[in-house]
Amino acid sequence: MWDNTMTIMMLEGIRDTIYMTVISTFFGYLIGLPIGIALTLTDKNGLRPNKAVYGVLDIIINITRSVPFLILLIVVMPLTKLIVGKSYGSTATIVPLTLAAAPFIGRMVESSLKEVNKGVIEAAVSMGAKTSTIVLKVLIGEARTSLIVGVTIVLGTVLGYSAMAGVVGGGGLGDIAIRYGYYRYNTPVMLVTLVFIVIIVQLMQYIGTFISKKTDHRNNH
Repeated sequence: MWDNTMTIMMLEGIRDTIYMTVISTFFGYLIGLPIGIALTLTDKNGLRPNKAVYGVLDIIINITRSVPFLILLIVVMPLTKLIVGKSYGSTATIVPLTLAAAPFIGRMVESSLKEVNKGVIEAAVSMGAKTSTIVLKVLIGEARTSLIVGVTIVLGTVLGYSAMAGVVGGGGLGDIAIRYGYYRYNTPVMLVTLVFIVIIVQLMQYIGTFISKKTDHRNNH
């Protein structure tokens, strides 16, 4: 039966899901953005080619990205408990979500930065611009639209991971869907949580697309 308690639980589930997704994506970018920049710079066609550094980062990203999220969630439980003090709940889930998001973000950032016109980079180099200036003004500046679209994709992916965390009491809508829907054979609860997850993803995509269009200088002429 749907009652006031269920409504409150759903609202808390929506809040926890958005909280986990946004915070994990933020921390994921703190780790993943520098990795993506490092990959771009140390690539054989980058500003600072370094085969060893690129190779190590590339292997780390490939290995971590190939680990299924549920396995990662269980493997990092001791680390989660060390950082947060417990291994369940929405705050605890941020740790594995961040670790899952970071390599994905690193690869997304690398892909976006490599789309920047080589001519623009060469012009900045010929004018004697420092590497840090080229990264901030040229690479990130020129790739901002692609980077914002990337953020939207990452948010949707992380939200999907957060729903999976419900299997081990991760909190949020995924937790509600599994505990109150799946385990209790309550299909309406599962369907409602699914609808809310889809709505949140669609809203995030809409906001991301809107911002990316606003920042695309090609559309502002």
